[in-house]
Amino acid sequence: MSDVARLAGVSIKTVSRVVNDEAGVHPATAERVLAAIERLGFRRNLSARNLRRGSSTGTLGVILEDVGNPFYSVLTRAVEEVARTQGRQVLTGSSDEDPGRERELALEFCARRVDGLIVVPAGMQHGYLVPEMQAGMPVVFVDRPAGDVVADTVLVDNIGGTADAVKHLAAQGHQRIAFFGDAPDIFTASERLRGFREGCARSGVRYSEELVFMGPHTEAGVAALLERALGGPEPATAVVSGNNRITVHMLRALYGRPARPALVGFDDFELADLLNPPISVVQHDASMLGRAAAELLFARLEGDSSPPRRVVLPTRLVARGSGEVRP
Repeated sequence: MSDVARLAGVSIKTVSRVVNDEAGVHPATAERVLAAIERLGFRRNLSARNLRRGSSTGTLGVILEDVGNPFYSVLTRAVEEVARTQGRQVLTGSSDEDPGRERELALEFCARRVDGLIVVPAGMQHGYLVPEMQAGMPVVFVDRPAGDVVADTVLVDNIGGTADAVKHLAAQGHQRIAFFGDAPDIFTASERLRGFREGCARSGVRYSEELVFMGPHTEAGVAALLERALGGPEPATAVVSGNNRITVHMLRALYGRPARPALVGFDDFELADLLNPPISVVQHDASMLGRAAAELLFARLEGDSSPPRRVVLPTRLVARGSGEVRP
């Protein structure tokens, strides 16, 4: 500030008023100060300013499974849009489905004094966040609930959406339906498996354990398991895919195959409507998921002290062609 004041020919107090947007500085003087700052290449240290004032850092921490997954990219963008209206910036990190990495990121964000956290849980132990929550930091869990703390949570209707997929395939005449899900210790995967079972029961479809393949999955693994499901004396004639990545693995495995099973995938994905046939999906709005989580977080920041909420967002089945193939 002394260097800026010397170059601009003003007092240090005037520089302080300009950088803090205080009244009482002539516009021409303010322009001179800002020009000096630009010429010297200085930038405000927001962390130091906030530490001195004891105020908000103007940041939120968002921990996802994988920022490269289009689903989480859309979710993050929605959080950013809400944060921007509140004058906040968003810091993100990928847990890679590793509880240790999730904890490391969360505590790092807390050490940087973010104003709040939005977390897609990788594990079931979140007691490490209790001291931060007791100190007033709001935490919202999204897509999956926390394991051992009570906190705001935003989910999608995983059970109802998967049951709808089975009902839709049964309506096309399918009785041998396979299910490919993610690792069973992941909340969304276990809920979608439960929805698959319930869908079979409601639709009069025999639930066959030999047609259920839980992950984690690789492209080669999905191809091998698909061969098993579609072979044998009683092959599957339809498949429900538990998430968009599994659906993409499945499409690669089915490429060039003359006779394809009917397919409904949980999660939409880019270009799904342009494939041949277009892919029928259980669609849910990742943007709405992110927006709801961010709005809950800002409600807490603004003083909402009501009991923790659990918000469940609906899904809808989008019939495009692949799920309407008859056996």
